[in-house]
Amino acid sequence: MLSARSSYALASRALFAHLPATSTTMSPTFQPHRLSSTSSKQPPKKHLVTHEEGVHQTMQLSKNWRNKPLFRRQGDVRFKSGLEASKLLIAESNRRDAHEIEYIESITSTMECLSPLFDRNPRYAFVAKQLMEPERFVQFRVAWTDDNGVTRLNRGFRIQYSSALGPYEGPLHLGAHVNGGLIKALGFDNVFSNGLTGYDVGSSVGGSDFNPFDKSETEVQRFCQSYMTELAKYVGPDLDHPTMGMGVSEREMGYLHGQYKRINVKSTSSGVPFMTRKDSHVPGHAVVLFAKEMLKDRNQSLMGKRCLILGSGKNARSVAAKLLEFGAIPLTFSDESGHVYEPNGIDESKLKTISNIKEERGAMLGRYVISSTTAKFNEPGSIFDIPCDLCFPCGKIKTVDTDAVTKLADNGCMGVIEGGHKQVTLEGRHVLKSRGVMYGPHIVTLTGANIVHGHGHNLSNEDLESEVKRIYNDVKIAATEFNARGDLFAGGSMVGFLRVANAMLSHGAV
Repeated sequence: MLSARSSYALASRALFAHLPATSTTMSPTFQPHRLSSTSSKQPPKKHLVTHEEGVHQTMQLSKNWRNKPLFRRQGDVRFKSGLEASKLLIAESNRRDAHEIEYIESITSTMECLSPLFDRNPRYAFVAKQLMEPERFVQFRVAWTDDNGVTRLNRGFRIQYSSALGPYEGPLHLGAHVNGGLIKALGFDNVFSNGLTGYDVGSSVGGSDFNPFDKSETEVQRFCQSYMTELAKYVGPDLDHPTMGMGVSEREMGYLHGQYKRINVKSTSSGVPFMTRKDSHVPGHAVVLFAKEMLKDRNQSLMGKRCLILGSGKNARSVAAKLLEFGAIPLTFSDESGHVYEPNGIDESKLKTISNIKEERGAMLGRYVISSTTAKFNEPGSIFDIPCDLCFPCGKIKTVDTDAVTKLADNGCMGVIEGGHKQVTLEGRHVLKSRGVMYGPHIVTLTGANIVHGHGHNLSNEDLESEVKRIYNDVKIAATEFNARGDLFAGGSMVGFLRVANAMLSHGAV
């Protein structure tokens, strides 16, 4: 049987389903109107962002909310258009958090996409102002002992950004690059990513500036146990559900879950295991299924497509495995040591060899060239100089910048589909759009973990593909509705924001 989340998701399949692609009217709560084509008298359609009907349905609403000050810091600050409202919100985030670069970038890119919503219903600008501040942000000390008996210290984080739709849920990230600003940015992005899936889950993100790749197995275990000792005060089956993220594999999740069970009695809810390590391949498979849907819109398929894969973690290898199922040709993997390139493609046996290497903690990809007579290591010097049809960045954040996008486009790349968080820089997205290269943003493509949890870990391949199609169609139609056809980042931001904002409006000032 499907869980409550699955039932909700199945009910939300109807989102936009009965509206033509060029329609400019939709229901405020995303419930389609079933209109009979044979009826001579059809009820007027309701607008997407208001409950009123008729041609001038937003006039009174606009008048009321546009007369209210968005900010009252040094005199009343009002806005006349949605674009002006988005600029005011961006300016406010810069005033308060200018030092958090990643967070400012997330706010800027998202608010620019939401400006058409603020035009149609100015009240949403006030909700966006409320949403810019997380509900709770916890930072704590993580003390652990290394193999030499020396006490080591790291910073631990957990941001519980929004519970408007349900209990918090989000990944844990480990790495030297993790800081408070990045966690805040990822938490903000996760609000929209979790919201657009249609499941009743909130948004949270956590992690630490601990690098697990240059530590021994016992050191990683000690760190995870120390980290969870403090984190357990804020997470739980019905409160906050951590999932795997950057630098967190099945082994780290196992250590974290083991410590949680040691200090807590309850570790499951409604039959759904807490912090489970099952179905860790699904997020990577979902990334490929989104790429399949994007290509379908261009009357193409994955068959025979030559694909660059950046990174070599669990998600990157899951992407490669799913690409092989569809007849695509993975060409590369990469890590801190460089990249390996197989000119004739990486088949299942080569993928298994790479997986065996990377499952050993601290092992580098360079070892792979010993087992392959055709592999090239760090040739050419830049992985982006390799001709390809598709690129799947699954590594560190901001891997794909403007220079990388330019090289990819010059070499005939059709699309960049993110298999990791914030892989493409803000400037890189603009270049992708100007060069006509498809872009699959992480807020859309990395919804696989939510799909798994929403189905109670009883997810078949058919269910996964069906859910991916539903989410993709919701995003695509929303983008078309707001004059951003083909912009999946804009469409995903709008769908996710509207679902969260409509819930927040019913909660009042909380």
